Amino acid sequence: MKQLAIGLAVAIAAVGLLYYATLAGAGTECEVCMRFEGREACRSATGADREEAERTAIATACAMISTGVTATIRCQGLEPLKLECKAR
Repeated sequence: MKQLAIGLAVAIAAVGLLYYATLAGAGTECEVCMRFEGREACRSATGADREEAERTAIATACAMISTGVTATIRCQGLEPLKLECKAR
């Protein structure tokens, strides 16, 4: 019984540490909508700062609506239809 309690405590601590490590660097959250070749996608992402969150959200949205590396790069170079960022 004591081993079960210790194992459970270690598992809870590991989950808590993982949760903290994932969100510790997430200071900003951005939602972006992109249009490329007639298709649209909106995605949100978090990052340590606004630039990182914005870049990640754009890359994720473009990945949904473009095919191939060249098209994805072209999509990422376009102005977003929507860009909203907030501090977390």
